[in-house]
Amino acid sequence: MSTTDTIYVAGHRGMVGSAIVRQLRAAGHPADRLVTLTHAQLDLTDQAAVRTFFAKARPQQVYLAAAKVGGIHANNVFPADFIYQNLMIQANVIEAAFCNGVQKLLFLGSSCIYPRLAPQPMKERALLTGPLEATNEPYAVAKIAGIKLCESYNRQFGASHGVDYRCVMPTNLYGPGDNYHPQNSHVIPALIRRFHEAKLSGAPEVTIWGSGTPMREFLYIDDMAAACLHVMNLPKATYEQHVQPMLSHINVGCGRDMTIAELADRIAHATGFEGEIRFDADKPDGAPRKLMDSSLLGRLGWKARVDLSSGLALTYQDFLRQQPVATLRQLETAL
Repeated sequence: MSTTDTIYVAGHRGMVGSAIVRQLRAAGHPADRLVTLTHAQLDLTDQAAVRTFFAKARPQQVYLAAAKVGGIHANNVFPADFIYQNLMIQANVIEAAFCNGVQKLLFLGSSCIYPRLAPQPMKERALLTGPLEATNEPYAVAKIAGIKLCESYNRQFGASHGVDYRCVMPTNLYGPGDNYHPQNSHVIPALIRRFHEAKLSGAPEVTIWGSGTPMREFLYIDDMAAACLHVMNLPKATYEQHVQPMLSHINVGCGRDMTIAELADRIAHATGFEGEIRFDADKPDGAPRKLMDSSLLGRLGWKARVDLSSGLALTYQDFLRQQPVATLRQLETAL
């Protein structure tokens, strides 16, 4: 990574984007060479605005971490929003990057790109081999389109224009900067909030959607950001040696999973909730298991560092910092 390059991080206020910015700064990239814009400053679904921005900013590298994201509930209620906004963000940024001479771009996808019943752990080659999980199919289709956009630009313009657009597929992410909304968040931040509120109110139990049997893998967000920089900065020859032109994405995970019931116990412990945990099996479970095969990234020299217990403790501290002062003091006293 050249510290003289101007780097644009799309989605820098999100959990992933903010972690990438932290990693870039920790790696010594100067602040005046990092470009970040809020949604109010630049709507990435607006093609004309995106083209104007790239023509003026002229970044040399792009981390495309901007996306509309949410949990099962949000994906079920707003499927049109998820597919439209993500398609537009990806198409606008990737095309504008190419038109303005950006040779290095990293696109962040999601483990939901894989079929609902993909063999476990899921290898990169499982892409497009079966039906997707219905509860988040629109989001998954958009992310698959993002991968194919990057691959198509590489195939058409790699030799002639030096285009080198790479894709990483993270497992379920969590950590500081997450969205703790009670309905529109992913499982870890949603459960942190629910156990936190149950602890404050003295509730005897917490009921969780689904049977508790699905298995999921979780990766701390700063590990994900470190993986992004690692993949982005691999020598082109090394990267191309390990991927194929039409199968070029790389899984990013920790290699371990657990049931949602086990996760709930871990989060209850992290938050100090001592009541009973119940499961509502009438609510959807989603895919039965989602474990990434990250052996390719391991062969490329990277592995996760933060264990789940440490990551949950850091995430709960982040959640507490976002709470009203009175509540924060009350909880700090209790911890």
